[in-house]
Amino acid sequence: MESILTGHSPLNDLSSSQTINLTTSFLLLAVVLPFLLHLHQEYLAFLALGPGGTPTTFVGFLRVKALGLFALSDPYAPAPIPQRFRGTRGYLVGLPKRLPPRPFTRGIAPHRQVTQKATSAHYQQLARAIEALAISNPPHLRIGTSCFEKHGTGLFSTSPAKRTCGGEICHAHPSDGSMHLTLHPADEALVLEAGWGERHPLARGGWFERFVPRGFLMVYAPRSEEEVGVVVGIVRAAAWFVDGGDGVGGEVKDGVGERRDSGYASADGGYPSADNGSPVDDLGQSVEDVGAS
Repeated sequence: MESILTGHSPLNDLSSSQTINLTTSFLLLAVVLPFLLHLHQEYLAFLALGPGGTPTTFVGFLRVKALGLFALSDPYAPAPIPQRFRGTRGYLVGLPKRLPPRPFTRGIAPHRQVTQKATSAHYQQLARAIEALAISNPPHLRIGTSCFEKHGTGLFSTSPAKRTCGGEICHAHPSDGSMHLTLHPADEALVLEAGWGERHPLARGGWFERFVPRGFLMVYAPRSEEEVGVVVGIVRAAAWFVDGGDGVGGEVKDGVGERRDSGYASADGGYPSADNGSPVDDLGQSVEDVGAS
């Protein structure tokens, strides 16, 4: 009471070192507290994306945040064409333009579409079409649990030209109706130009192929029955590419080309190599796999 009446503050009794320590503590609190709140919000957003290839733990979240430092700055621009694919054609012979705008996407693993999600009916139609593709090509294709996602359904090649995460061709996401798949560079460019998808944030090639292949794309969820047909055509292109072009595909229809060698295998009959020349016959793992290795 006396200090109030006399105008004396207890702070006046602090030494210079105590004043510096107190000021530093307040400054740290002003910086650290907002950062921790932001990190908490980011973690909740990560959990909201649902299950994927990364454990839904805080450690898994931190792994994804670290990988985010290397995410593509422009996921709509095609990747540089590897030497072995230059001058080669893809499977698609043309795609209709997807009506804009593009949906908003978020995350790395999981990587999800958060706007313009598919209805349950359109997703079921897409899922049935993928299963029918496997049933109609039993020597080449099969249905199994996604290798990248560790859950959910994936389409696989039984004898892939490149054994990328067990020969996985694609997997669809029930939560939003989007899917991930791997395409020939020429087909990738067509899909990106027509607005049907975007590159995965880590689809850089080289060292990053331990996570996803260079040609790994998200294809957006179909918004209509007509769009389901276009997306299925893109899935056929992925099946043709990963399987090596031998017997997978079909007649020209809805922008889909004829059967031919996809060029995925190298000229000597082996599997292609990464940019540094090392073999890449078992690339493409989940963040969980790499973190454990």
